[in-house]
Amino acid sequence: MNARVVTSASTKDADVLVIGAGVMGMTIAQRLLEAGRSVLLVDPSEPGSGASYGNAGTIADYAIMPVGSPAVLRNLPALLFDKNSPLSIRRAALFTLAPWLVRFFFQSFPGATQANVQALANILADAAPRWRALAEQIGVQSLVRARGCFYLYEDLASFDRGKQDIAFRRSMGINGEMLSPQELGQLEPKLPEIGGGAAYFPDAIFLSDPGQVMARLSQFIQAAGVEFHQAAALRIERQSGGVRVVLADKSIVRARQVVIAAGAHSRDLAKQAGDRIPLDT
Repeated sequence: MNARVVTSASTKDADVLVIGAGVMGMTIAQRLLEAGRSVLLVDPSEPGSGASYGNAGTIADYAIMPVGSPAVLRNLPALLFDKNSPLSIRRAALFTLAPWLVRFFFQSFPGATQANVQALANILADAAPRWRALAEQIGVQSLVRARGCFYLYEDLASFDRGKQDIAFRRSMGINGEMLSPQELGQLEPKLPEIGGGAAYFPDAIFLSDPGQVMARLSQFIQAAGVEFHQAAALRIERQSGGVRVVLADKSIVRARQVVIAAGAHSRDLAKQAGDRIPLDT
């Protein structure tokens, strides 16, 4: 990805250190740079080469429903112990995951679910126009495709339950509609026959090549002044006026602020910075 990489042991200073060079880390670094801050970005791999590279590229501004909900809560025991369930957990891991499961349980109550829906809706409301603006800024407009998105239902019972879901999403400002199996077949004739039809979100966009978008974003922010240092962050030490971060290549970074955007591996670093988050790998 033509990253400008610094690998030798050294001591560096920056206004803000961003740990993690995925899509979140790079876009945060870009916004900080635009705000006049000096930014150092660190990651053990090349920018955008992890989960930000290998994904469907969907900008899911319609995905306002949290995983935890009353419906999931009702089926939680079966979901936890069915090895084919998306929430399947190994029995040996139950003790370790117990704190997370307790929080998940309470976040699935109706009041918490509604608050989480509103929070997601607020976050996602302008996702599509912001992605279009970013794509234009970095020169990848042709990789943003507006072709809509389907949620497919296997049977009519699931389709009927989906009507309530789509009505709720529409009440939150999401443009969506239910399509019968016949209507779905007219729009997507190459799909195999689906017994229950689909929910259709016509305004949905996606990135046709997430890896190429990440490569261009990396080039853009580094040309603008973001420095990238290829090394893992091992330890965060809180100090007066900022932080001292030790990297795997023995380099030291001194920064006034640190942003932890290391995805699923953020928990231990966040704990060192003073935050406890319910995250595990």
